[in-house]
Amino acid sequence: MKKKVLFLVNHDVVIYNFRLELVERLLNDGYEVHISSPYGERIDDLKSLGAIFHEISMNRHGMNPFQEIKLLLTYRKLMKEVEPDIVLGYTIKPNIYGAIAAREKNIPFVANITGLGTAVENPGLSQKISIVLYKIAFKKIQRVFFQNTENQQFFINHKIAIGKHGLLPGSGVNLNRFTVKEYPESDIVKFAFISRIMKEKGIDQYLDAAKVIKEKYPKTEFHICGFCEAEYEGKLNEYSDKGIVIYHGMIRDVARFMEKMNCIIHPTYYPEGLSNVLLEACASGRPIITTDRSGCREVVDDGINGYKVSPKNTKKLIDAIEKFLCLSKDEKRKMGYAARRKVEKEFDRQIVVNAYMKEIEN
Repeated sequence: MKKKVLFLVNHDVVIYNFRLELVERLLNDGYEVHISSPYGERIDDLKSLGAIFHEISMNRHGMNPFQEIKLLLTYRKLMKEVEPDIVLGYTIKPNIYGAIAAREKNIPFVANITGLGTAVENPGLSQKISIVLYKIAFKKIQRVFFQNTENQQFFINHKIAIGKHGLLPGSGVNLNRFTVKEYPESDIVKFAFISRIMKEKGIDQYLDAAKVIKEKYPKTEFHICGFCEAEYEGKLNEYSDKGIVIYHGMIRDVARFMEKMNCIIHPTYYPEGLSNVLLEACASGRPIITTDRSGCREVVDDGINGYKVSPKNTKKLIDAIEKFLCLSKDEKRKMGYAARRKVEKEFDRQIVVNAYMKEIEN
């Protein structure tokens, strides 16, 4: 009988973009792979590979107690139906409620802390509730993987799952999918913000910097890709109409889009696990400008493969962009090559796949 692995995620992109290689490895090795997630367009791609899909509804951000209890009960029912040999959880709610349901049925559970999230990182009632839930859920967990040392230290400080910790290089990056792209030869220098358009991702700093730089350096372009939160629709339309930024909406092929860019800017101060867009940019041979905070600083060697700036600091961001603009084309290209070498050495996704296979085989 095939061994069964159950993935619990809160979005189809979470598994397709960042765990596809693990799914493929498991299927190739003869495992039966089950995926629990709200439906999304990438689910059909996963099903075509041979994965079995279990649709689930989930409020990713709310804390309605009735909805939380319903999610826990749904996971209990799912595990009774699937009878997995091991469960892999990603993001806060699948980790907490999935681990509780798995513990009740004595099923090994491996969690991945993809970032603490604002509710957990910032002191307050939500943080206290989350800590209690984590302690309950992770009492008998097999392994908790972290993507940065700051998140791991948070769990150590609160005595959660001590002795069960493991550190991964984020989600890693697929070095075959994101290959080094020829550096653009155009005289127009193109920057890109590729992320959910929300305050904590630094969109205000990016827009303000774009306005200043465009006035001073007309041969620049500032591109934006990603889902736009409702509160930013008006501002984004205004900046687009004025020609300050170019908004592309959601893009399916990030690798192809990055090929046209000179530099990726990620001015986030969101509690990241480890930024995937930075890994993908570096793998593509593109310099990066990002913030000096956990989840980002691990990827940038200041002045070597990009620049590191203070979070929420528009002036420092402008200074870094100007510094980049003053580089020669050859210097920009060399910075991109340094970025590629760094991810080859430290962030190959196969490192992550191998770590998971070890836990699954154990």
